[in-house]
Amino acid sequence: MASNAAMLSGVNSAGLFQGGMLRDAPVQSSQSCSFVNGCPLLRTPTSVQRKGRAGTAFRAQGNESGVSVAENARSAAKKAKRFTPRGDKVLALAAASVPLLMRLGSGALVAGYSTSLEKDDSDPQSTYSLFRVAGRRFVEKGAAHTLPAKPIEIYEFEGCPFCRKVREAVTFLDLDVLFFPTPQDGPTYRPKAIELGGKKQFPYMIDPNTGYSMYESDEIISYLSRTYGDGKMAFQLKLGPLTSLTAGLAMLPRLGKGSSYRPAKKPAKPLELWAYEASPFCKIVREVLVELELPHVYHSCARGSAKRQELFDRTGIFQAPYLEDPNTGAAMFESGDIIDYLEKEYALVT
Repeated sequence: MASNAAMLSGVNSAGLFQGGMLRDAPVQSSQSCSFVNGCPLLRTPTSVQRKGRAGTAFRAQGNESGVSVAENARSAAKKAKRFTPRGDKVLALAAASVPLLMRLGSGALVAGYSTSLEKDDSDPQSTYSLFRVAGRRFVEKGAAHTLPAKPIEIYEFEGCPFCRKVREAVTFLDLDVLFFPTPQDGPTYRPKAIELGGKKQFPYMIDPNTGYSMYESDEIISYLSRTYGDGKMAFQLKLGPLTSLTAGLAMLPRLGKGSSYRPAKKPAKPLELWAYEASPFCKIVREVLVELELPHVYHSCARGSAKRQELFDRTGIFQAPYLEDPNTGAAMFESGDIIDYLEKEYALVT
């Protein structure tokens, strides 16, 4: 697993995190989210891809607390409890589980997912496996594919069905993404996205590796699949209008969570989150990150992802979600604990 510094590989000599430059690309039409009177609308506008300025900048400041994230990672692992929801989060997790069912498991597996039971001649303390039985271990694998050198940058928000489609594709392709949350009334990244692309429309993607930028969920999915996959996409994302419809209906039980801004402090550097789209535990954490407009590097780690072993190497266990905050040195598992931390550290109104 790359270090925190490596994840912020766009830091230039001036100490600023820079997104990729924009350039022209073919115009297509698909779908995205917009707002009228505060309500997300399903719409089919024309895509915009244009030349423009570089992406959002981050001042790469040091960790003021002086505490190393790495020092806290294995300590956090000792407190983790697999598949054990905290009592005060049970109802939220139940509602957040609806998308997993309505979207037929989309966002749970990587491309080319396969399983096998192999002879277990490895050290359980050094090799990740969901379970071991009778001298064998359960092995999960995904297809090998090109990974971007720098995280893809996406401006989006949790409560948008079109944004969810793109997040499902990101998970399927096992990509790392720098998410810039754009909740309604957010003062920072929503205006920035409009400045960069010219539209109040989401999701909006910038690929700093190629210089391409685009709106439209289907267009973004197609681009990511062609550029970082084999051109094929999960069947749940190829159902046309039914894909957007089920993505929207699946979000209803959460009543707009992850859509509206709440005042918050701004971190000097993006947080880092290991998660995957289908997990309800990850979803309720992402809702808070979006509401507080906290940018975060999202390390996709669905079933079959090699990053499960990488996180295991980093902390001694695999469990998602897992959060690292390079600004404070904090590192933790457990969705409830992560939410408590974000509210205490960044929310100005609780």
